Amino acid sequence: MSDAPLARRPRPVAGSLQRTPEETVRPVLSRRALPALGLAAALPAPALAQWNPSRPVTIVVPFPPGGSTDVTARLMAEKMAPLLGQNVVIDNKPGAQTVIGAEAVARAAPDGHTMLMSSGTTLTINPLIGRNLPYRPADFAPVLHVATLPFCIAVRPGIPNTLEGFVAHVRANPGKVTWGHNGRGSFNHIAGALIAERLNLDWQDVGYRGDAHQMNDLLAGTLDSILVGGATGLQVARSGRAKIIGWTGESRLPNLPDQPVFHEIWPGLVAITWFGLLAPARTPPAAVARLNAAAAAAAADPTLRERLLDQGILAAGGTPADFQAFLAREAERWAPLLRRLDITL
Repeated sequence: MSDAPLARRPRPVAGSLQRTPEETVRPVLSRRALPALGLAAALPAPALAQWNPSRPVTIVVPFPPGGSTDVTARLMAEKMAPLLGQNVVIDNKPGAQTVIGAEAVARAAPDGHTMLMSSGTTLTINPLIGRNLPYRPADFAPVLHVATLPFCIAVRPGIPNTLEGFVAHVRANPGKVTWGHNGRGSFNHIAGALIAERLNLDWQDVGYRGDAHQMNDLLAGTLDSILVGGATGLQVARSGRAKIIGWTGESRLPNLPDQPVFHEIWPGLVAITWFGLLAPARTPPAAVARLNAAAAAAAADPTLRERLLDQGILAAGGTPADFQAFLAREAERWAPLLRRLDITL
């Protein structure tokens, strides 16, 4: 994917993907296939002592440095290292809508020393829109649902800086207001498509390789708005040259009580992505359980949770089985919208 703006596409037409819900969801993450992801089921405490990493553990991040996924991975690595007794290193492998990094982990040795810090793009969106993905959800063993996060909209000076004002401005200028995202088919692009469909907006989407490029264009005034994760949005807002006007979560962030959410004005308009750690399939259950124990303890650390919240990210947690069930629910939740949109990876 290049940094050049993506061509503007016509408004999506309902029913453009001629597949039934069963045809769309079941090949991706059916309930019958869930046992293939069950290697990461939580084990009793005695099993945790059966495996410890013998060398540094690598977390592959399928995005460039600096974005919300990368920030989350680095905070987790910092806390997990002493718990595992080994260094935890970050390996950024961006490109191809996270496919490059995901494929690398899917093909890695299933020995507990490699994990993927996945986002919703990788294991919720891509399997629903990709025609020849080099990986499947069953190629991974869930370790931990690390966090959830809403997207935020930030605008440059000269653009109305309230949600209602921005929406009215886009409606009054069809096809003229630009908004940046991480590429066609990325989760924030899908979230923008949901907003456009729900609010009947005709805005010009511009795709980028990562958050940094669209942030630079917004600050330079050549891009009107961006729909990004909190780490990027808060960074540009703190510069004083852009303003966050709202979030796509179910409720306001506790540390940003003055910043509204779409749901308050247009009930039900919610778009939240997620981060999670996964190992290659066939990783020994004891290794998955040990990694889960360390990751869950890290995610529960008050200091880490506060640092994530400062980036607009809400820490999660739970067992591998909890994460497995969450993945199935997310596939089912987003499949109807993706069937209505003419988007392929």
